Amino acid sequence: MILTTPFDPADDPADLGDEVLAVRGVSVSFSGRAVLSEVSFTLREGEVTGLIGPNGSGKTTLLRVILGLQATAAGSVSIAGGARDRKRPLIGYVPQKFLLDVDLPLRARDVVALGLDGNRLGIPLPSRKREHLVDEALAAVGAETFAGSRVGTLSGGEQQRVLIGHALVSRPKLLLLDEPALGVDLPGREALIGVLDELAVPGGPTTVHVAHTLEELSGMTSHAMLIARGRIVAAGSADEVLVDEALSECFGAAFVVERTGRRYSARAAGTW
Repeated sequence: MILTTPFDPADDPADLGDEVLAVRGVSVSFSGRAVLSEVSFTLREGEVTGLIGPNGSGKTTLLRVILGLQATAAGSVSIAGGARDRKRPLIGYVPQKFLLDVDLPLRARDVVALGLDGNRLGIPLPSRKREHLVDEALAAVGAETFAGSRVGTLSGGEQQRVLIGHALVSRPKLLLLDEPALGVDLPGREALIGVLDELAVPGGPTTVHVAHTLEELSGMTSHAMLIARGRIVAAGSADEVLVDEALSECFGAAFVVERTGRRYSARAAGTW
C-alpha cells in the first residue's frame, strides 16, 4: 500500500502471528535536522520483511533505534510486547560488511558459539545444552558441512551464513540483517535465500532484511517497507509494495519493476 500519511500499524491487515516488533511514532533529529519522522509499524512472528530506501533515507538510524543504540526525540519500540531484556537476548543482529580475517583462528562453530557466551570472560565450560544450541543454529543456516573449517577461509556467502547462525544461536525473537547479500556471489545469494525461507515459519524469528537495491531483496522477502526522507512511504506484502509507482516515489525517479516469481529487478523507465 502506498502511503500519503505516516504509516499506522492499525492500517496493516496482516495477522500472521503474534506481534514481535512494534515501532510507534519514532522521531529522531540530528542538529535540528529530522532523520526519522513519526515512523510506525508492526511486524509479526515469522515474517521476513525487506526494508529498502535510498542513501540517507534513515535505514541505519532506524536499525540503531531498534537495537537501542540511538536515542529518540519521540516514540517507542517494544519487542515481544515489552522492553529489551539484557538477560534474555531478544535481538539477533548481523551488521553490514562484517568481514572475518583469513588468519582468525576460529572454526565456524566457534563463531556461532560466541553468540551464546561471547560477552563473558573466561573459557566457557562444555555442556550438552550449549552444543545442542550450536548444532541447531548451524543446521538452521546449512553450515554443518563446514562447521569445522576456519571461518576466515570460507567464501563470503558461507561467512554470512555463519554470522546469521551466530545471531540465531540465542534464539532471538527478532533478527536484523543489514544488507546480507552485499558482495556475495550468486551461489552464496541462493544459499541465503534458502536460509531465509527456512526461517519464515510459525515460531521462527521475525526478520528485517535491510537492502539498498531491489535486486538485493530478490527472492529474500515476503513483506516489504519502503523508507524515504525519514518516513515509511509504503508497507505491505512484497507484491503490493515492490511496484513501479511505490519504488519511483521512494527513490524520486521513474522505475519499472520486473518480476519473475519471487525475483524482482528494477530499471529506469524508458531504458531496456
